[in-house]
Amino acid sequence: MILDKQLHPRQQTSAERAAIVGLDFGRNPSRTAQPDAPTLTAAESLEELHELAVGAGAEIVYSALQQRNAPEAATLIGSGKVEELALLRESESIDLFVFDTELTPTQQRNLESRLHARVIDRTQLILDIFASRAQTREGKLQVELAQLNYLLPRLAGRGIEMSRLGGGIGTRGPGETQLETDRRRITRRLRKLEGDLESVRRGRGVQRAGRISVPLSTAALVGYTNAGKSTLFNLLSGARVLADDRLFATLDPTVRAVELPTRRKLLLSDTVGFIRNLPTSLVKAFRATLEEAALAKVLIHVVDASSEHCLVHIAHVDEVLREIEADSIPRILVLNKCDRLPDGGEALRLSLLQAAEAPTAPGTVTPVLRISAVSGEGCDRLLAELDRHLLHDPVRRVRFHFPHHDVQYLGLVHDRARVIHREYTDSEYQIEAEAPESLIRRLQQFVEDMEPQEISPSDTALPRG
Repeated sequence: MILDKQLHPRQQTSAERAAIVGLDFGRNPSRTAQPDAPTLTAAESLEELHELAVGAGAEIVYSALQQRNAPEAATLIGSGKVEELALLRESESIDLFVFDTELTPTQQRNLESRLHARVIDRTQLILDIFASRAQTREGKLQVELAQLNYLLPRLAGRGIEMSRLGGGIGTRGPGETQLETDRRRITRRLRKLEGDLESVRRGRGVQRAGRISVPLSTAALVGYTNAGKSTLFNLLSGARVLADDRLFATLDPTVRAVELPTRRKLLLSDTVGFIRNLPTSLVKAFRATLEEAALAKVLIHVVDASSEHCLVHIAHVDEVLREIEADSIPRILVLNKCDRLPDGGEALRLSLLQAAEAPTAPGTVTPVLRISAVSGEGCDRLLAELDRHLLHDPVRRVRFHFPHHDVQYLGLVHDRARVIHREYTDSEYQIEAEAPESLIRRLQQFVEDMEPQEISPSDTALPRG
């Protein structure tokens, strides 16, 4: 069975005209490794591919979903479907075919030969999007490394095409020579890129060590692409990171300081969005970026609560976190865009809490919060929860006694502590406050302890949910 649809008639446009093709192996249970795990159907996966292709600048004129028990070794989709797509290419002037399943080098060459058009798969499309949106030197190096790793095994069999002498009898030798030249050039470039990225990684390590030397905790935003991480990052930190309603709008990591309710500071980093079947080459290439998440003290897992596939997205993010060995880090599950749901996301929040409290669920229960990064609703609860997760620099209630000639410290106390009471006498200024240990140590000569126990940040937090 083949489900096809022509999305819109031919129009005059400068965008690349593309057709997207998906395969459904639903009738073959052996194709599903974990039948009980949440996943997208083939049709839903094709819709996501459509969004990716549009985000890359393509005009989608045709969409096809074919059901098969197994992929065809030579062309993936079979000779009959290939002939049908070839006729479609002529009638619709299609420039590009995008397949939702990863193609082998042989399948890609066979399809391009028979369709007389460029053929790419999901991995190559994601790599192209990353290449167009990387802004920093690090991001560009990471993308180029992933692209070359993808390209290298696909050079085989293209000797004649790569020859500068052209095709025909007698040109095989020069073609293969050019192929080997390209292989060596790519291999050398890969070694250089890996060295450059290792330098970037060491530089990030130095920066991270500098941050660790200061009593500041770190948190990282993680989540499926387009879940609203950058919007939330801008709201919490006051940064101006690009926040757009499209997949992979931002790639390059950013770190900013965030003030918590107890006036303590937290370093918050925004990371690249995850996606289903994130190419392994990208996970490896973006190792330096993903380390910001792997080394954070707490992860803020942002979920698009308005998406009907949010449970699938949560499962895929969990999978990537396991790949980068970040699954044991304390996590706060944040249901974003709850203002789009009739009940404000309360039913979803309760169901996730019940799932976390099931006997089979390992570890402690993950906090689940409802927010809107656009309106700011619920963000005070998120900040209070982050405050609760700070493992160092505890807060104590103390009284500061500042002589009049030491008033320069008043601003520091107001900036870094929660002032409860102030009193002025003829000889000194007295300030009662809940202050972090780092500030108390710095101003030890002016401190009078009031309570021996620490102040829990939850004392000032709002109720959850």
